[in-house]
Amino acid sequence: MKLRRRLGLALACYALSVAATAAEPERVRVVTNQGTFVVQLERDRAPLTVENFLSYVRAGHYTNTLFHRVIANFVIQGGGVSPDYKAKPVNKPIANESGNGLKNLRGTVGLARASGPHTGDCQFYVNIADNADLDPLPTRWGYAVFGRVVEGIEVIDRISVAPTGPMGPFKSDAPVEPIVIEKIEIMGAATVAPAGDTPPASPASSPAAPPVTSPAPSPGQ
Repeated sequence: MKLRRRLGLALACYALSVAATAAEPERVRVVTNQGTFVVQLERDRAPLTVENFLSYVRAGHYTNTLFHRVIANFVIQGGGVSPDYKAKPVNKPIANESGNGLKNLRGTVGLARASGPHTGDCQFYVNIADNADLDPLPTRWGYAVFGRVVEGIEVIDRISVAPTGPMGPFKSDAPVEPIVIEKIEIMGAATVAPAGDTPPASPASSPAAPPVTSPAPSPGQ
């Protein structure tokens, strides 16, 4: 009887441990030369976008990349350009998950893309303000939110007011003094990579960027 009780207690403790681990939020720590902030990922709402982002994190893709686009009261954007202003290699673009119910509110993190709806790859942005123009409508695609800043929003605000101008291939909005993402570290439940997770391979054509207002999709998109 004592052995059965001990076994039952051990199983109960194990079950509680598994449940606690499963409930642990997925977070990443973004270390920059301006300070550190933490992003909590929203896998339940944006599973493809979160796993895409984490595949780049696990591969070390974001180490020594720039926040190359900074617009006060709008967004800061980075993750795809090296300090010499060259685009880093990327994986294939992923499907747009902007219809997941998450809105582009202050402090949320989204996947940057070009004008086409399904062109997002490695670059991400952080909303400095509420940006409803980046949310989807029945007549247009939006920009997929997949996380939110839960620590260090003051770092985001500090970056957002950095002096900007033309730098490298960018005609405007590039920080005059480089703002470097030194590394992105996985915290908590996002640590284990799923089978088939591979580093970026195919070359990028040009950095993707969320426009000031979202374009309406063309017929058939």
